Amino acid sequence: MAQTLEGLRILLADDHAAVRMGFRLLLEGAGGTVAGEADSGEAAVAAYAQHRPDVLVMDVSMPGIGGLGALERLLAHTPGAHVLLLSAHDDAQIPARALRAGATGYLSKRAQPQELIRAVAQVARGQRYVDPELAPQLALAQLGGGVDPAAALTDKEFAIFLQLAQGRSVSDIAAAHNLSPSTVGTHLYHIKQKLNASNAAELALIAVRSGLIDV
Repeated sequence: MAQTLEGLRILLADDHAAVRMGFRLLLEGAGGTVAGEADSGEAAVAAYAQHRPDVLVMDVSMPGIGGLGALERLLAHTPGAHVLLLSAHDDAQIPARALRAGATGYLSKRAQPQELIRAVAQVARGQRYVDPELAPQLALAQLGGGVDPAAALTDKEFAIFLQLAQGRSVSDIAAAHNLSPSTVGTHLYHIKQKLNASNAAELALIAVRSGLIDV
């Protein structure tokens, strides 16, 4: 069944009038009501206070404080605001920052129209939404919290990290480095702490993301 936006009041914030018009036609066609529009971050915050919409659909890249700045300013005054951020960028660091800053959802501007409608409906209900195309790399980007393994680890830890990421066992690594398995285990504990990883699979993902090993 097609998603409906019946009864939802929506605020649009994008600095391109043609984009706002396209969104308006799409969202109103699905039953929503566009209560207002804004063309900058500052205007979005002011329009939100004026219209009190069910959901704010806002572009990340806008003049002035931009979408992320507007999000932080808005949530400081209205902690319960439901905000869906949109971006044309594929960089997973932007959605990661947006979600950490308090956005309820994040969607790529390249998404299909039906996906925008689904995202707006979900975010308006206060449910977290992440673009399904971006979700895998977003999860990967959050592993390690953006930490560079080469900078965060000691030389010994880095050598052990690489071998663990390549699938070698603790006993194999201990033998190769003339260390006891318990010493390697201690190094492993510190490596996981420093890289914000909970297991060997996550260490492998961090190594792949950092370009240290091939998939």
